Amino acid sequence: MSRLYAIGEVLIDFIPLQKGCALKDVTAFERAPGGAPANVAAAVAKYGAPSSLLTKLGSDAFGDFLLEELQNAGVDTQHVLRTSEANTGLAFVSLKENGERDFSFYRNPSADLLLSETEIDGNLFEAGDILHFGSVDLVDSPMKQAHRKAIHAVKAAGGLVSFDPNVRLPLWSDAESCRRAILEFLPKAHLIKISDEELEFITGISDIETAISSLFRGDVQAVVYTRGSEGAELYTKNGRYTAPGFKVQAQDTTGAGDAFVGGFLFHLLKREAAPDRLTDILDNYHEEILHFANASGALTTTNKGAISALPDTAAIEALMKSQQLTS
Repeated sequence: MSRLYAIGEVLIDFIPLQKGCALKDVTAFERAPGGAPANVAAAVAKYGAPSSLLTKLGSDAFGDFLLEELQNAGVDTQHVLRTSEANTGLAFVSLKENGERDFSFYRNPSADLLLSETEIDGNLFEAGDILHFGSVDLVDSPMKQAHRKAIHAVKAAGGLVSFDPNVRLPLWSDAESCRRAILEFLPKAHLIKISDEELEFITGISDIETAISSLFRGDVQAVVYTRGSEGAELYTKNGRYTAPGFKVQAQDTTGAGDAFVGGFLFHLLKREAAPDRLTDILDNYHEEILHFANASGALTTTNKGAISALPDTAAIEALMKSQQLTS
């Protein structure tokens, strides 16, 4: 089977033991491995496809913890480098009663931002592999250049590029810098995943259909538009496909979007979705792919954390079957 390579941040989420209060009022936290690319890599590995992470961790105890957690999740960590020049990134989270969250990040810079383009092996990728990334590590840094090299290399090898902007404005000096970086990298991807909370901010267009249409430029072949518990819509150049969400008792929405992406990309890897086959695969198998991804995201919200909350395939299939029986 082809392999997922996720590039970008891996950090520790400090999850509050109390819900419904502001971050300044939280008195106790528990640590959980996180970072969107790492979450996606862990989901893909858990569902049964090979996955690797391209990043850098600090030579500190938090880095040791994350390396162990990634390995325990089945992620290949041979391309995870270590440095003493910066610490491993941290994120403190506060949870509302409905499981929605706010973040406070500690990385100025963090170790992941120091991964350089010279540390990306241009011969690493093969045809059919998928490179996935987000916008968090697209701030001006060595890591931004590492993204550019990795994207060029995977395309040269015949691989697929997936981009989830995953907007985190507190990490940017201003909102426009974040938006410009996302707009620069969007045309480089074959597949875009974007949420209902991000679409207008990124495109500057309030009408949903017009905004999504504007994303089809450069190499973009498909856009997945997620709407939280309401489900997701898939747009290709040939059609639009809708899949409803799953009703669950959400405890923590951290990592739900990443679990969705992991489930989606797992199915693409299983079908060896090279760029010249992506649209046909999505048009033919959209229902199965979207339902699996929706169930993956939904079940992740029923526990705290991201990687630690990922469901197994048996739980996903059971949830999908239960909806079929009640529909």
